Amino acid sequence: MVFVTWEVPAILEGTAVMKKLINAAEDVVTEALQGIEAAHPDLRVDLVNKIVYRGDLPRSGKVGVISGGGSGHEPMHGGFVGLGMLDAACAGEVFTSPVPDQMLAATKLVDGGAGVLHVVKNYTGDVMNFEMGAELAAAETGARVVAVVTDDDVAVQDSTWTAGRRGVGVTVLLEKIAGAAAEQGRSLDEVADVARTVNANGRSMGLALTSCTVPAVGHPTFDLGEDEMELGVGIHGEPGRERIPLAPARDIAALLLEPILADLPFRAGDDVLCFVNGLGGTPLLELYIMFNEVSKILSGHGVRIARSLVGNYITSLDMAGTSVTLLRMDDDLLSLWDAPVKTPALRWGI
Repeated sequence: MVFVTWEVPAILEGTAVMKKLINAAEDVVTEALQGIEAAHPDLRVDLVNKIVYRGDLPRSGKVGVISGGGSGHEPMHGGFVGLGMLDAACAGEVFTSPVPDQMLAATKLVDGGAGVLHVVKNYTGDVMNFEMGAELAAAETGARVVAVVTDDDVAVQDSTWTAGRRGVGVTVLLEKIAGAAAEQGRSLDEVADVARTVNANGRSMGLALTSCTVPAVGHPTFDLGEDEMELGVGIHGEPGRERIPLAPARDIAALLLEPILADLPFRAGDDVLCFVNGLGGTPLLELYIMFNEVSKILSGHGVRIARSLVGNYITSLDMAGTSVTLLRMDDDLLSLWDAPVKTPALRWGI
């Protein structure tokens, strides 16, 4: 059996000493999972397999919904486990895919006899290891598993760690909407169809103002000048479209939005869920400035913001920057988005 992981990009020499609220770099994932368990008594944590899961599982007749990926993107994915969203999330090491045995264990935990949906971001390690986990589950338990891969990033067609577009911000929205469909008792095929609809109708693009620092490395992942931005950056610090001079928020909003609007394409009269996300090191003050600029551009295109989400939800450790995601909504997706959710990171209608 071959496990696929990702390599952290080369690190620069002579950079500043790392400052992190950690004990030891090798313990950050385990100790963070212990913290989740201590903070949220309704959740359970399997420290051996590094899985966060709901305490009321399995639920007979309910489709299980799991996801996962490398740590460092919190609250994704463990922060989205709970009523109306994910049933379990697998945590890899920082920026490293979980391994198939983790997906197998999570699938077995959530399987209530109605099948299991795997939500997978389009990164080579995630795709291959989730596929292997599904095959192991089918062979060992006979569980029916359907995978939906997110690939919403319009910045680049291929990157260091993907074939095709990267899965980014739409993943958060898909986990909420598909989770609500599963909570309603829809079948596995129906939940998977909802997930595919979300992915097909969502587009994202991000921008970095600084690099991030991986705890096990201790230095910034890449060099970005004080007067530079990386347009189209990936959530692990992968390079994007181009490196450009620093610009005001209104210009950044246009740089991110115009490629998104053109790619689907979005049309006048569309209702959208507008998601302005922070990459971990950007305060809400700045994210709301960004949302204001995004909303003005959308209004100029005749696109109506039917729902919004602003905050740090899919991050890259301590990277300063933002991403924008637009999801074209219909009545069913709106209803599923509005459905009750109770997770560490998202909570309403309860």
